[in-house]
Amino acid sequence: MLALFFQHRNFMIGILSLLSLSIICQIIMGVIYHKLIRETENMSTTRHKSLLQLKLKFSSRSKINDGIPNISIFVDKFMNQIKVGWVPLSFLKHISGQLMLLAVLVAGIGACLGIIHGENFFSIAPFYAVSFLGLYCYFAVSSLVDIPGKARILRTNLVDYLENHLANRLEQTRSDMQIINMDKPENENTAAYQDSDAGTNIPTSGNTTADTNDPSARNENSPAFSKSEAEELESLLKEFLT
Repeated sequence: MLALFFQHRNFMIGILSLLSLSIICQIIMGVIYHKLIRETENMSTTRHKSLLQLKLKFSSRSKINDGIPNISIFVDKFMNQIKVGWVPLSFLKHISGQLMLLAVLVAGIGACLGIIHGENFFSIAPFYAVSFLGLYCYFAVSSLVDIPGKARILRTNLVDYLENHLANRLEQTRSDMQIINMDKPENENTAAYQDSDAGTNIPTSGNTTADTNDPSARNENSPAFSKSEAEELESLLKEFLT
């Protein structure tokens, strides 16, 4: 059986290489999505570079535009920009499928060449066997990795954090800053008023005690009660209390 595989060694190496690269691409995407999902479960303490940039971008846009109306579209744009080095994950997904189809194409070309050269069924059977086994491995790994499912979980975690946690925190911070900005001028005016009052009460004469005790130095508008008026007021207060 192995002799049949080595009979078309170049074709077999090409087919197995393409299938292996296709499966490796699926595994890489699964690992990246799994890591991002784990980081989004603790977004407040994450150190992931892409997620930190997402939080900073969301905060800056919320301050400039007074909030983001459609957070789901903002998250979708972020997910479309996730990269492995300089290769986007969307491109890696497409190239994985293309590599699998190319491996099937190479196997078909090898089988056709074998038929043209008059080889029997057992000579070209390895092409069909490798193609079917490769397709099975590809779809098995794809179902185990579950890229669409992981992408949905990541999107849900990001939308939940941005909409229910970070957006409320930014709104609370914005309202606190507005209250502070509203109270600040009032406090400054109060301080200025107190300073002006303190400046007007500075005594200009040398003998302050004499000025305060001098009846002539009192304000003309200040109330002055005689002894009889004071007694009358006291009697009225007693009647009111009794």
